[in-house]
Amino acid sequence: MKDAVGSHGGPVRDTAAPRHVVERHVAFVGRVFTVITDHVQLADGTVVVRDFIAHPGAIAVVAYRDPGEVLLVRQYRHPVGRDLWEPPAGLLDVAGEDPLEAAGRELHEEADVVATEWDVLLDFFTSPGGSSEAIRIYLARGIAEVPHADRFVREAEEREMISRWAPVDDVLAGIAAGALQSPTLIAGILALDAARATGWKTLRPANAPWTRASEARF
Repeated sequence: MKDAVGSHGGPVRDTAAPRHVVERHVAFVGRVFTVITDHVQLADGTVVVRDFIAHPGAIAVVAYRDPGEVLLVRQYRHPVGRDLWEPPAGLLDVAGEDPLEAAGRELHEEADVVATEWDVLLDFFTSPGGSSEAIRIYLARGIAEVPHADRFVREAEEREMISRWAPVDDVLAGIAAGALQSPTLIAGILALDAARATGWKTLRPANAPWTRASEARF
């Protein structure tokens, strides 16, 4: 895949550029994430204080079938007090679990389906000004339902989760109208639409390298 070219002729790419941490305090340790306060020395020697969330990262799965439908799940999201339609997704909170294996597990557990064909649609940081969370969104095709006897028993708010197939064009219209606001849904469906328009030429292999914040930093 070619790099985008900036106005000065060079490639437009993110680059690793860590700054020296002069001092660190752990402000909070929760079930999923940790809140850290860092005193960071910038390139000119200035020291600034930055609070951020150290997050394990996550995966999401855009399950697609012809003639142009995606599988969505409706899940209660407490911080915003809303039921949101999203792709199946989950945290990378199992030690040593491969992201692709996690994606297959979440697709099975949340949507009761499995897939035979996997590619990478998109990698992104959800809120890099305040969190280290990175998400990889996979495209899953070759979809088949999991037999009822083998389906996962959901707990807590996931017990209320329902799934449905929706036309991609309807989802795009919902995003444009502001009726669908999940960031993984918006990013995943826009990436799906763009990849589909190229005949899937922009897809990356399911095991493509993934740049995330190093766990060693935290």
